[in-house]
Amino acid sequence: MTDANESESRTLLFRDGLNEALRQEMARDESVFCIGVGIAERGGSYKVTDGLLAEFGPKRCIDTPIAEPSIVGAAVGAAITGMRPVVEILFVDFTLLTMDQIVNQAAKYRLMSGGARSVPMVLRTQGGVGDGVAAQHSQSLEGLFYHIPGLKLVMPSTPRDARALLVSAIRDDEPVVFLEHKLLYMTEGLVPKEEEVIPLGVADIKRAGRDCTLIAWSNMIPRSLAAAAELAATHGIDVEVLDPRTLVPLDRQAIVESVCRTEHVVIVQEAVRRGGVAADIASIIQADAFDYLDAPVEIVAGRNTPIPYNRALEQACIPQTDDIIAAVRRAVYS
Repeated sequence: MTDANESESRTLLFRDGLNEALRQEMARDESVFCIGVGIAERGGSYKVTDGLLAEFGPKRCIDTPIAEPSIVGAAVGAAITGMRPVVEILFVDFTLLTMDQIVNQAAKYRLMSGGARSVPMVLRTQGGVGDGVAAQHSQSLEGLFYHIPGLKLVMPSTPRDARALLVSAIRDDEPVVFLEHKLLYMTEGLVPKEEEVIPLGVADIKRAGRDCTLIAWSNMIPRSLAAAAELAATHGIDVEVLDPRTLVPLDRQAIVESVCRTEHVVIVQEAVRRGGVAADIASIIQADAFDYLDAPVEIVAGRNTPIPYNRALEQACIPQTDDIIAAVRRAVYS
């Protein structure tokens, strides 16, 4: 379980951790550049690229027209020629316009070039429910990218993880989809003062426990930690909260080891349950840790419905802390 030493760390916003990673990598490697809508003069809609234009100039912090397929297509081409583009797409919903470039080009280029070329590109985008931005701006689409061979998929939950994992993603030689949650940008956390790199594919135990493994990622981590605290205080249930941090590659060993210790498991995802990542993780647990399970795997997930604009209905469509608490209690027969 990672632990930032307070004397050697400072408190940063999630968005500032991302900004620091971009600054560091752009200063370290001249082949790194950022490209997207409104990312230069405006600093991005979530201010992740704020200040990069002034520091690195318009050739490395590039504003574009609203033309997502062209933006991603240009980045794929640049990556093939040896650059390391970091694309920002404002909403993950808009990546649906770019699926040919991501799925048919970036993800397959290494194989189709016989291993001679790669596409070292990062596609940063944000998703998830919050702010009442309705069905076309609130989707959790990680399941789409999780399904595609050749793509890596990162979903950080803390400022520290966001900074260190973005550094790893930029340095990676394969295309990486870096999914940020819109409600996490203004959250705070301790981040080391020194440079830190977290390898892709390494999970983190956010809270150690003995009675049940709670697997979650992105904005479901804060809710899972709140549920774990409530379960300990009111029901005496000691929950271990495990954050995969990267869904591709997935740290199967960490998941299985945790489940074997606790013998109970709950998986939480904001995305709809049907065809989701949680179901695949459950199948891995069933295959690799079945003999250790003392109860069926519980999955807490979003409803199979488009997200409504109404705030009350919006929240009713995704897991809340009480839903997680109820699932853990079912899992441990409490």
